[in-house]
Amino acid sequence: MDTKKKFNVKRMVGVAVFIAVVVALQMLGSFVRVGTFSVSLVLVPIAIGAAVFGPAAGALLGAAFGAVVLINCAIGVDIGGYMMWAANPPLTAALCILKGAIAGYVAGVFYRTAKNISIYAGVLSAAIVCPIVNTGIFILCVVFLYRDILVLWAGDTNYLYFAFIGLAGTNFLLELCVNIVLCSAAARIIKVIKL
Repeated sequence: MDTKKKFNVKRMVGVAVFIAVVVALQMLGSFVRVGTFSVSLVLVPIAIGAAVFGPAAGALLGAAFGAVVLINCAIGVDIGGYMMWAANPPLTAALCILKGAIAGYVAGVFYRTAKNISIYAGVLSAAIVCPIVNTGIFILCVVFLYRDILVLWAGDTNYLYFAFIGLAGTNFLLELCVNIVLCSAAARIIKVIKL
């Protein structure tokens, strides 16, 4: 088998393994909740996969994550997501898939840019940007496209305060902390894989 074919097979298997990890973690993560939303525990393997295999693989991993989120929204496992699904299924489907894919892609781009400093800088930047993009897209879409649902979730609280402090604050900070804590282990894994 020539080197190029061997690399392509190795890459396909590697991406498939990362997709399996992403799907499994997101399914398990559906049980870890902050309010009505599940915490995305899968952002670290998405960032690692984007670092190891590039931005396109990061986008694919993010889309796999989004697909599991979408299924959970459509079947009612994610209550807040189900409300969004009931209000606008096509928009919710696009949001679920695209926010994950964009977060994975951007993580890969940031890794490629910062790895010139060091692998640790690359992984740290990918691990930080992934939840920023994922949560940022979600919050902006909820504020601008699902305002009625956001007002309902907010109850007596100002809906913008609820979106940026209640939803994004708790969920985002938890995701960001998990990513940063696991960053050094991820960098070691990438060093081994890249050898």
